[in-house]
Amino acid sequence: MTNLVRFNTMNLFDEVDRLFNRSFPAARFETPTTFGLALDVAENEAGYTVKASVPGINPDDVEITLEDNVLTIKGEMKSEEVQEGEKYHVRERRTGSFSRSIRFPVAVNTDAVVANYENGVLTLNVPKAEEVKPKRITINAN
Repeated sequence: MTNLVRFNTMNLFDEVDRLFNRSFPAARFETPTTFGLALDVAENEAGYTVKASVPGINPDDVEITLEDNVLTIKGEMKSEEVQEGEKYHVRERRTGSFSRSIRFPVAVNTDAVVANYENGVLTLNVPKAEEVKPKRITINAN
């Protein structure tokens, strides 16, 4: 009689991870020092709402600029100091510099942009600029 043995593919993946970690120990916890920032950009009649997830960051470590309809958000997520006698088994939270720029397709009002940071989400409200309407110029005659 033949016995059925269930094969668990996760055991195979775990073994490959262990083999890789033994072969390349320095590569285990390396993370990139610069990364792009994921954004959500929504548009309505009045303007744009831009949201960026930056959990745990100090708002003073973020620089926001808006020039020629290009919004740039850049900053740094600082890593925590490793305590003496402590070692990480998993370290997945991103640290390092980030930068992201987006161009708005229409003119925006740079003087009315509002930025808020709450619960790890940076939200910018960017109003559209009012359309420049043609102005009729009268001629003065003497």
